[in-house]
Amino acid sequence: MQPGRIFEPERTLGVREGTGVHIVIMGCGRVGSTLAHILEDKGHSVAIIDQNPEAFRRLRSGFKGRRVTGFGFDRDVIAEAGIEHASAFVAVSSGDNSNIISARVARETFGIENVVARIYDPRRAEVYQRLGIPTVATVRWTADQILRRLLPEGAEPLWRDPTGEVVLAELDAGRAWVGDKVAALEEAAGTRVAFITRMGEALVPQAETVIQDGDIVHVIARAGELERINAAVAVRTEEDA
Repeated sequence: MQPGRIFEPERTLGVREGTGVHIVIMGCGRVGSTLAHILEDKGHSVAIIDQNPEAFRRLRSGFKGRRVTGFGFDRDVIAEAGIEHASAFVAVSSGDNSNIISARVARETFGIENVVARIYDPRRAEVYQRLGIPTVATVRWTADQILRRLLPEGAEPLWRDPTGEVVLAELDAGRAWVGDKVAALEEAAGTRVAFITRMGEALVPQAETVIQDGDIVHVIARAGELERINAAVAVRTEEDA
């Protein structure tokens, strides 16, 4: 689990809380075991696969799901985990190749539409995303989070799509924009404001919403536009300095 990330397994896997569906997880590491516990607590049945039986020690003693020893890309193993009546499959082992092969077996052999694969190499993630397999490129995400803490000024990505082209970024609008409407900032920056964090709560603004002191503005844009957006917003700050 990446630190600081709000993790919503139902949204990630395309299932809804309370529906009581069956979900198969490959990889009983920290992410896999945490995900298994969260999903079980939310009323879903879970089967978790790992080639190392010692890995199941990460599961709590009261875990009711199925433990299956083997490789997630082995059809017999994945069948034993109940893939034939599963609503979703997630591959979060430590190997990119194992994750993507398992995801493809679940999708192409067993017809599971909701699959997610963790991929460490962002270049691979982009390729598989285009093949229709949702991926989470953990290296890129983690690097972005570290950069945001090292270089807090300016628009640094909070999230980016698997191709790396579209980002959600925190924009340092500064006090110069306090009292202005969101529409004015959007026009100056040439981008859309996705939401505002105000006093610890998220707010989806309207064009007429007025920016207040302490607001954190989040914009959605193409990655290559962040430098331009920063410069456009900074003009107001420099003029008021």
